[in-house]
This record gives sequence, C-alpha cells and structure tokens, in this order.
Amino acid sequence: METEREPNTVEEPKAAYGLYSYADYLTWQFEEVVELIKGKIFKKAAAAPNRIHQKVSVKLVSRLYVFLEGKKCQVYDAPFDVRFPKGSKEDHKIHDVVQPDICVICDPEKLDDRGCIGAPDLIVEILSPGNSKTELKLKYELYESHGVREYWIIHPENQNVLIYTLINGKYVPSGLLTSGDVVESTAIEGFKLDLEEFFGDIE
Repeated sequence: METEREPNTVEEPKAAYGLYSYADYLTWQFEEVVELIKGKIFKKAAAAPNRIHQKVSVKLVSRLYVFLEGKKCQVYDAPFDVRFPKGSKEDHKIHDVVQPDICVICDPEKLDDRGCIGAPDLIVEILSPGNSKTELKLKYELYESHGVREYWIIHPENQNVLIYTLINGKYVPSGLLTSGDVVESTAIEGFKLDLEEFFGDIE
C-alpha cells in the first residue's frame, strides 16, 4: 500500500531502495535548504527565517561564542551540516544529515571541513511557522538515539524554551521555561541564560 507523503518533504529524484545518503545529498542543487532524516528529504522550515528567528539566533550564538572563547567547545550556526552515522562513516552509508539552527561541539575529533560527524553536545532549534510536528518528532528521536546531550527548542514568538536533557539514554524535559526563569546548561558547564533579560529587546 502506498504511504502518504510527509507534509514537508520536497519533490525529489528517485532514490535507490527508497533511501538517500549523504553522498546523494552532496550532489543536490535544490533551491530550498533541505535535511536528510532516516534517508528521506525534508525541506528546512524556513529557507529565509523571519526577523525574530534571526534575532534570537544571532543573540544566542553571540552569547555562546563569547562564553566559549578560549575553551575546547565550539559553537556553529546554520548552515552547518551535522551528520549522524550508524556504524560506518562512509558518505553513502550516512542517512541522517541536519542543519540545526545552533550547535555546540566539544570533541574536536568530530569536526571536519564539511561540518560535524557525530552528535553535538548541544543542539538548539528555533521554531518557525513552517516547522511541522513530523519534523520535530523525527529530530527529537534522532538526537536522542544518537546521544545529543542537550536539546533546546526555542519558541521566539512566545518567548519560551523547552530543554531536553539526556539521562541514561533518554530525554528528560525541563518543563516550559519563560520570563523569570534562568536556563542553566548541563552540557555546557557554567553557561546560563536569564530569559527575561535575553528576550527583553526581542520584538
């Protein structure tokens, strides 16, 4: 029986065995920014993120960059490929490639000229109107299964943050954090974010 197409997948060339790999990904010339999850193509929620999304991203990247300067961990923002290999690191055997809005990598061995191969320590996704529930669910499962230590979801319009912390291989949610709360990262020791102050000039 034919399965229903995922709501945010893009028109795509025919894949061998129905799955795409990072080797395929490197050959594409889509106008949209795309990601690869479980061998399927997904359109990035917003190829040109809105102003508030960009303001939150730039502000958080700046805070992380200053905090991490001189330390082992490094922060990167999109577009930046993160590949999640299962066993083999060969391009044609990697079926998960995403571009998180922000990520922090503390193991320099995971970095190469093409981005990151393996799980970042922290991933931040900033929601846009185009984000689908399917995309969020698949990314949650992907990050949890590959051992991303901390996963932040920021809702810029509502000015709140949800944090998932990996404990014994499973994500534990923080509960919704908003103005008046101070976010303290467990993956990036010592990094804190006063949400009232952080969101204060974002409008």
